[in-house]
Amino acid sequence: MSEELPAYAERVLEVVERIPPGRVMTYGDVAEWLGEGGPRQVGRVMALYGGAVPWWRVVRADGMPLPGHEARALEHYRTEATPLRLTAGGEPRLDMRRARWDGDPDPGQDTGGDPGQDQGQDPGRGAGRSPGRGGGRDEAHT
Repeated sequence: MSEELPAYAERVLEVVERIPPGRVMTYGDVAEWLGEGGPRQVGRVMALYGGAVPWWRVVRADGMPLPGHEARALEHYRTEATPLRLTAGGEPRLDMRRARWDGDPDPGQDTGGDPGQDQGQDPGRGAGRSPGRGGGRDEAHT
């Protein structure tokens, strides 16, 4: 079983790396896109290994910024022009209708992949990661 978690974690992180700036996926969206696991499993991967990827682009379905890391996440959202809205209480929240990404690259939009990497490759099918990425614990998800 110890071999399964790293392989799943690798696939989760590959999906996260492909989320374009200004867009988000929910934990459940990532699991659904992979066709395995669920929101809790994706959340666990992000908590343990998400520090080397754009963690702020994987969110709860209600659009709330990551608890305890709201300021850092909001800074990233504003820098990337991620659609936000205000709650009735004036709290910023992601505008999920506009910010949610379905996993398909938009024509002409940079998907955030590495230059030279095949952007059409399914991240769950052999898209390699460099050895120095994803190995550290993410303080944003602990």
